[in-house]
Amino acid sequence: MNLNGSIALFQYWNRLRAGRPAPRRTEVEPADIKALLADTFILEKDTRGEAVFRLAGTRLCATHGRELKGFSFPSLWREKDQRLVSRLIHGVFDQRSVVLITYEGISRSGRPCKFELLALPLDGGVEHPRCLGIVSVAERPFWLGSDPIVDALIESIRIVDPDKEMAALASRTAITPPSLAPTDLDRRDGLGPLGRGRKVRHLVVLEGGREEE
Repeated sequence: MNLNGSIALFQYWNRLRAGRPAPRRTEVEPADIKALLADTFILEKDTRGEAVFRLAGTRLCATHGRELKGFSFPSLWREKDQRLVSRLIHGVFDQRSVVLITYEGISRSGRPCKFELLALPLDGGVEHPRCLGIVSVAERPFWLGSDPIVDALIESIRIVDPDKEMAALASRTAITPPSLAPTDLDRRDGLGPLGRGRKVRHLVVLEGGREEE
């Protein structure tokens, strides 16, 4: 977890859960993470059981050139990755997994941009599982927001152990949502390697996480 947005939202979520697998969705106060809202999203299951956007921040919508509410979350990804993305998000819904994805987005005119996505479980009850997440950009190019991202290719995935991640972050400078301005969310140290990993097809599976096919 390298980017400010991911770190800040993870720390906030971890404080809310207070040792539980996930905080209740009613415990999330938008005012507490107002500096992050433009890049955050909430997913829910639709009547078919598919993960769809319930809410999406303004900057995230601008990145994709459309309002995302009601759209399928896996549909944002390259076709060969959609099944994997669906499985990962259902792991967040059903198993309370914390998922970190790094990926390359491709714009309509073919320009690439690196992103980090963090997906966190929310307890909405058995009938109403939710996922809280954020998409952070490694380096914000001048064209992002005017040349929409229309394709996304996964580079690495990691299933995060929240307790181990907090221990790892403890050695870094603390970052809290109130201290963040929108421009601070653009990068921490850049989207570098998340750790040593191994290749599985076109993905990199990070050591310490569970392998996803």
